[in-house]
Amino acid sequence: MNKLKMIIGNILTVWITGLSKIIRLKFLNKISVNMNKFRSLIIKRELKIVGINFFIQSPYHIVGPECISIGDNFSAFGGLRIEAIRRYFHEAFTPEIIIGNNVSINYNCHIGCVNKITIGNHVLIASNVFIADHFHGETSRISLEIPPLQRTISSKGPVIIEDCVLIGEGAAILSGVRIGHNAVIGANAVVVTDVPPFAVVGGVPARILKQS
Repeated sequence: MNKLKMIIGNILTVWITGLSKIIRLKFLNKISVNMNKFRSLIIKRELKIVGINFFIQSPYHIVGPECISIGDNFSAFGGLRIEAIRRYFHEAFTPEIIIGNNVSINYNCHIGCVNKITIGNHVLIASNVFIADHFHGETSRISLEIPPLQRTISSKGPVIIEDCVLIGEGAAILSGVRIGHNAVIGANAVVVTDVPPFAVVGGVPARILKQS
């Protein structure tokens, strides 16, 4: 009898411990979700323009929110770094970042702007993607002799990503590039030239793999 009670007691202990862990995890998850919603509301007040159903997960880093416009149904997972840089040492810029409707950004993406970056509607961006309309200095001998941090920031022009573009994991999209609608950017591709609509590109530098 005592042995049976002991077995039942052990089973109840395991069950109660497991149940308490589940309840605790659900509670912590609910707190995390509510905190992210609260932070999203705070960010919305700082942005130049923002649509409905805006959500951004912590952690994130935003510079120059007054230069950033975002449409409806925007979502971003943790690690987003989005920077509209107005000043770098003695240099002044007038950056503009425009993001359309129904854009989803995965983990650990970086968008950096001193000129203009436009992301269209229904764009899906995978994790670890880098999008920038500028770079540190030129590749001339005179520029390369200057420490990288002290080189002037240069831009070849705006970055324009049209509607319905899919950007794969780890891709880099550099300045002066236009990506046509319904294009696919392969994982780890480095895009330095324009991509036509309905093209699939990949590689370093990116080249057309398929044109529909």
